[in-house]
Amino acid sequence: MAPMASPGSGRPRSLMASALQLALLLLIAVAMLVPLFWLVSTSLKSPAEDIFTTPPALLPSQPSLEAYQRLFQDNPMLGYILNSTIVSALAVIANLLFCSLAAYPLARMRFAGRGLVLALVVATILIPFQVVMIPLYLLMVQLGLRNTLWALIIPQAATAFGIFLLRQSFAGVPVELEEAARIDGCTPVGEWWNVMIPAARADLITLAMFVFIGTWSDFLWPLVILDDPKLYTLPLGLQQLASSFSLDWRLVAAGSVVSILPVLALFIGLQRYILPSASGDAVKG
Repeated sequence: MAPMASPGSGRPRSLMASALQLALLLLIAVAMLVPLFWLVSTSLKSPAEDIFTTPPALLPSQPSLEAYQRLFQDNPMLGYILNSTIVSALAVIANLLFCSLAAYPLARMRFAGRGLVLALVVATILIPFQVVMIPLYLLMVQLGLRNTLWALIIPQAATAFGIFLLRQSFAGVPVELEEAARIDGCTPVGEWWNVMIPAARADLITLAMFVFIGTWSDFLWPLVILDDPKLYTLPLGLQQLASSFSLDWRLVAAGSVVSILPVLALFIGLQRYILPSASGDAVKG
């Protein structure tokens, strides 16, 4: 008969596994945060400091906001930020509206070819943007939208990823909530608005964050479709800093920090909403 293990024999192993897991997470966190810390440190170094010393100095000896002051005084950064904000905000609103409207029938309604439509939507995720960039450019030219902010917004108005994400979210909503709303006199649009949207709040916020980050950091498409510097978004504005003849890495670092702050603020502000939403939160109407 095999000897019985003592009740506390598994505890040291559990503690060791937890310690190793914590150490691994700390190592990953340090690897992620050190470049960000170095970026902020470089932006705060005064012109008198050498940023290429060996070994590198992680902390500025004479902290200064001179790079940020020059960034906004000598460059139209506020215009870049405003353009990026308009494009990203409208892209988020359009995605939440159109993707949820497209996902609802794919999740709840029965019609011929529903599976094929869903498969085609998912298949488009595999197509690289570079493949459709030239046809999209020609379309924007024919519509007279080249060199406008609308040319940045319209291609981002709906995404296959957003449709698939919300379709999966809507499919998990209990049917009883829809039936109750139907008994109360809701139309299909009312069921979508009063039942599905509240129940999928966490996924809607997740989609909003993905779309905002992707649009805010997009560089290739604005570079192709825009010529007017007044319409440049923040990534193009930073590229202007990095390609000038008198390259100042403090200025580039300050611009990079400014571009990161809105994304960081958005994540911090919305992370408490990214929780599994209870279906009971849906409001009948």
